[in-house]
Amino acid sequence: MTFKAAYRTPEGFSDLVMESDGEVLTGLRFDASGKGGGGRHDCADSNLPVFGEARRWLDAYFGGHEPDFTPAYRIDGMTSFRKDVIDAMLRIPFGGTTTYGEIAAEIARRRGLDRMSAQAVGGAVGWNPLCIIIPCHRVVGADGALVGYGGGIENKVALLAHESGCFFEMQAK
Repeated sequence: MTFKAAYRTPEGFSDLVMESDGEVLTGLRFDASGKGGGGRHDCADSNLPVFGEARRWLDAYFGGHEPDFTPAYRIDGMTSFRKDVIDAMLRIPFGGTTTYGEIAAEIARRRGLDRMSAQAVGGAVGWNPLCIIIPCHRVVGADGALVGYGGGIENKVALLAHESGCFFEMQAK
């Protein structure tokens, strides 16, 4: 069974939907993204302990602080490639960015390959079921362009601006 709860974000961001199996967080997405379909957003189960932990994490994050803990989560459907991409995203510092190509080059080096497809990395980044906690918004195009974001490019711009503490120039493609 999947439980859902809403998280109301500060002005400038779309609200978030949290998902759980009742024990751990299994999804976090912007409500406007359309991923995961509709469902129960403010249900009686919205008081699950893991939702409380996720709200505490999000409160710290939107309060301008890098949270010093991570709510318990599980990622279903993980392949070794997706795990490599997620691990790379988790190493991007708060307020920083990297490119799809840089992640591809890092994975290629670690796997002993000549090269890795930046487009394949893009697919794995877009698959990420836990936005913000796994910071897919910190991955940008080779020229710094803010390409593709399942949560909406306006949320990507707002997240990067929030983390940098200043206006982040949008170079959407």
